[in-house]
Amino acid sequence: MADKTGRRKSLVDFRHDALLETTSTNSECMARARAGDAGNLWVTAERQTGGRGRRGRAWVSEPGNLYASLLLIDPAPLERLGSLPLAVAVAVHQAVREVLPPASEKVEVKWPNDILIGRKKTCGILIEGEALPDGRYALIIGVGINVSSMPENPLYPVTCLREQGASVSSEELFAHLYASMAEALDVWDSGRGIREITAQWRHVACGIGEKITVNLPERSISGHFAGIDDSGLLMLDTGAGRIVMIAAGDVFFG
Repeated sequence: MADKTGRRKSLVDFRHDALLETTSTNSECMARARAGDAGNLWVTAERQTGGRGRRGRAWVSEPGNLYASLLLIDPAPLERLGSLPLAVAVAVHQAVREVLPPASEKVEVKWPNDILIGRKKTCGILIEGEALPDGRYALIIGVGINVSSMPENPLYPVTCLREQGASVSSEELFAHLYASMAEALDVWDSGRGIREITAQWRHVACGIGEKITVNLPERSISGHFAGIDDSGLLMLDTGAGRIVMIAAGDVFFG
């Protein structure tokens, strides 16, 4: 990802503030953006008192897991931001894969950016954005990874890294994420590198060719997962050669 001068970013361009506790790292990042922070800031917390996932769902946030958010300011023109979740998924997938033992179950990405180990969810990603009064656009990448524990009675089958044989701490995992996110954002290059990102995403994708159901806000639709197009939209084959393009939804296999 290039800055406004066209210079590509590297690890030294990012800052990190480690907190003991906060309501949510996403909320903390947004508060700092509204206060004028220049961005490229990671905020981590040992515990969140108000963690949340997509669609306002609560995210269990006890100590031992990784809770991290990255604040970006004006990361790309708005029309290019739709491909960012794929780049984020590639980065988180790489970080998780690097800390697992070689004999662990397969690590995959479920569209658009859930990280699965053996078809069990181990990570949640929440990307939020806001136009600021000064004309800047704040975008926040929130990442929650089950390191040592996982929620009870979840919507999906879940796992944690410890259950998969990893002895990594949340701090060690964050070091991997810090590096892999910088690398993925560099490849993404403010949306200009979307073809490379989609190629990397397809390489680690879960369930292409399988029957899926996608829950949309107003209805559910079933078919076969035909992959993603070059902009990251899910392609759902509903039969008779009809492909439905989906920009957002919850995917269930089978």
